[in-house]
Amino acid sequence: MSLVPKRIFFVKGKGFSTNSDLRSFEEALRNACIEKFNIVRVSSIIPPYCKEVVKEEGLKELKAGQIIYSVMSKVSSNKKDKVISASIGVAKPLNQEDYGYLSEKHSIDEDPKTVSKITENLAIEMFATTHGYDIDSNKNFKENQKISKEVKKIIETKNITESVSVKIDGEWATVIAAAIFIV
Repeated sequence: MSLVPKRIFFVKGKGFSTNSDLRSFEEALRNACIEKFNIVRVSSIIPPYCKEVVKEEGLKELKAGQIIYSVMSKVSSNKKDKVISASIGVAKPLNQEDYGYLSEKHSIDEDPKTVSKITENLAIEMFATTHGYDIDSNKNFKENQKISKEVKKIIETKNITESVSVKIDGEWATVIAAAIFIV
């Protein structure tokens, strides 16, 4: 039996709890509308012909208790004023016959806009290097900029990022960002 996803959608969520990080994670899942599924984390490939659908359409295809496959970024903290971010970077091929990439990053006390940009750039880099482009993460951005412009002609990129600042010392906060596959 082949489990190749046919559709994909993206969610993000945040949750808080004075009890535990697990409870704040559950609240983040609820905020993202994926709390009623059994989530299996997978790696980073968007299969050929995998169509992106909006969250509401994707959720309609799933049933409570169903096993779903996800690339997920998650981070929790209970330290007051810590900024936590979870992000998924997306690099989808313009040619549906090709495969794409997802990247995930989580961070504490890093600017959420920076986290978003890094995650999206990671997806571009992974896509580019497996498709014959020589992007070197050790080079500076300017050196890779020309290659990135070439790669962007063959892909669509974006990121899904959630971030919050921990409000109260000792209260747990969790943020998630996830790509949900529909098989």
